[in-house]
Amino acid sequence: MKPVSTILAAAFGALLFTPAQADFIDIRWSVVGFTGEAWFIDPQSVIGQSQTFNRGYAEGVFYNCDYAGQSSSYTPYDNDAFFTNPEFELFLPLREEMTLSSETLFVHRITCEGGGNPAKRHVMYPFVTNEARKSAWYLFEGGVFSLYNP
Repeated sequence: MKPVSTILAAAFGALLFTPAQADFIDIRWSVVGFTGEAWFIDPQSVIGQSQTFNRGYAEGVFYNCDYAGQSSSYTPYDNDAFFTNPEFELFLPLREEMTLSSETLFVHRITCEGGGNPAKRHVMYPFVTNEARKSAWYLFEGGVFSLYNP
C-alpha cells in the first residue's frame, strides 16, 4: 500500500500538468458584431476584421504587441456576479449569448510593455471569454464587440 502523501503528490502533479483551458485566448478571433453606442469608432469598419493572440505576440484591429513584453491575467466570475458588477453593465444586452453553455466568464487583462518604449505600451481590458471557448467580447467605447473563434 502506498503512503497517502505519495498518492496526494501524484494527484497534485497531475493537476499541475493538466492543460488550463479557462484562460484560452491564443487563437485568431474574428469580429462578428457590435452592441451599444459607438462614440468615435465606426463599428462596421471593425466587423469582419480579426484579433490574434499567440503567446507573446498579438496583432489585430484592437491591440498589437510584437514580442515586446506581453502578459495576461484573468479573473473568473460566475455569471450572476459578472452581470451584477457595475463595471460590466454594457455587457447586459449580451447576457443570454454569453452564458450559453457556460457557468463562468473569464475577464482577461492583456498588456504589452512595449519593449521599453512608452509609446508602444498597451492594455486590452476587459476581454471576456466563457467556458464554451468559441466566443469572446471586448468592451470598447460605449459598446461591446463580439468575436468568434472559427
